[in-house]
Amino acid sequence: MSLPYASPAASALSAASAVHLSAPRYVLGELPAAHTTIDGLAERARTFGMPPRAELWGWGTVHRTAKALETLAAETARATLDGAGAAPEDVDCLILCSTRFPGGPRTHGAFVENVLAATGLGAAAFTGLTLGRCANLLAGIRTGQAYVASGMYRRVMVVTADRVTDEAVRMENFALFSDGAASCLISADPLGPDAYEIVAGAGAQDPAALDWSNEISSDLAREVNRQILEEAGMKTGDIQGVFHPNLYKPLVVLKERQAGFTREQLFLDNIPRVGHCFAADPLINLVDREAAGELRPRGHYLLASSVPGVRIGVLLRKLPAGDSTTATATDPDSATGSDSATGSDSVTGSDSVTGSDSESATDSARQADDSTRQGDH
Repeated sequence: MSLPYASPAASALSAASAVHLSAPRYVLGELPAAHTTIDGLAERARTFGMPPRAELWGWGTVHRTAKALETLAAETARATLDGAGAAPEDVDCLILCSTRFPGGPRTHGAFVENVLAATGLGAAAFTGLTLGRCANLLAGIRTGQAYVASGMYRRVMVVTADRVTDEAVRMENFALFSDGAASCLISADPLGPDAYEIVAGAGAQDPAALDWSNEISSDLAREVNRQILEEAGMKTGDIQGVFHPNLYKPLVVLKERQAGFTREQLFLDNIPRVGHCFAADPLINLVDREAAGELRPRGHYLLASSVPGVRIGVLLRKLPAGDSTTATATDPDSATGSDSATGSDSVTGSDSVTGSDSESATDSARQADDSTRQGDH
């Protein structure tokens, strides 16, 4: 492997005023279904050499949508505005992220127009991100952070939205895909009751490994961790939680443990409950842990995503509600989206990879990872 190229960490941004991430929200496809409804799942599992053990891989529920991509994007963006207590006209810029924007150059203008109109953002500047695949959202958050820190924009809405367009590939050998969208506001001031300071961020990439047939690199993850922890003056154990993509449990456990994290720092519950919602996973997992009351005020939490050849991480510090400038009261369902995991909806207990299952999962992940085609991820 060639030496990874590391993008600048947060040091250049740290000299500027603090930047915050506020009101993370998400929506899932409105048609949840058991994994057993996926066409050809058993055949694809045999092709991938995966034993049919749903509890091992985290096969659970997938979420499909009949809605247009811009509808999903607008729904989550409006929820973020409500959660932040922000008016649409207060947003200067919209960053739209998607693995596949619908159509081509002839239709992209209408797509952006529809999102802007449905959210009331009007004439806000816009940027589109797609080449990062399932790291698009974190690339968008880091871009929004740079925009705000530089003074180019005051408030930036970051939205990611994706859906499966071919049911034949809803199952891949690294994840079961769900349709959905997620969003947040990036601004100098914290907005609303659920706000976070962006403490540090970093990215690392190996151009020679960008092809989708390559495996996820733990080396790149360790490099990103090094940059972030050095910038924040912290150790790996100081991070209370890691919000990673919802890939198959053995793959997540293997790769994140190789990156230096403990099993206790990971969050695997949403793998069977939500599935892999493309780039939205880290924000979805953050929202659900917050909804369950499992985030500590002033605790540090890492949003992280890896695709072949790329790793991006964003370290957040949770602010107490009183630190927000517009701590507006919000309806609990609106605050997390009706699909968020709370109470009995959370998937816990037997779905965790522990003990002998962990060893079996790791062996299976190593075998699967050798031949992984990371595809849309």
